[in-house]
Amino acid sequence: MEEICGTCGNDPWPKPSLAVDAVVTRKKGNEVEALLIRRGNNPWKGAWAFPGGFVELGENPSSAVLRELIEETGIKGKNPEVLTVRGDPNRDPRKHIVSIFYQVDVDVNAVPTAGDDAAHAEWVNVKLAMKEGMAGDHLQILQNL
Repeated sequence: MEEICGTCGNDPWPKPSLAVDAVVTRKKGNEVEALLIRRGNNPWKGAWAFPGGFVELGENPSSAVLRELIEETGIKGKNPEVLTVRGDPNRDPRKHIVSIFYQVDVDVNAVPTAGDDAAHAEWVNVKLAMKEGMAGDHLQILQNL
């Protein structure tokens, strides 16, 4: 019989949190731009990052990434496809967070508007973002596009 915690109703095994990130790019002339946010909160406050956040209880991760994209950029996405999964226990200083990075389609002419915990949202030249740096392991994702 499985053990259940009398306080929270969960089994006793510690679990990582699950997050999602939306990877959205477009071509502009000979350059590539990514839809990025400037983080409004720590860790990495002020750094570029892909729009994303935590999956809510009972939520499908592919729905969560579309929700987070709208909340943080005001842009509606579709057709999320898993790009990669990152789960190093030390990838985030807050706690063990596993993130599913999804490639998401959007209207490439859409104008982002920052919302939720994003301080700023815009289409950013990939070369500039790589030069300025990004939050956590997001730079590695950008470099592998």
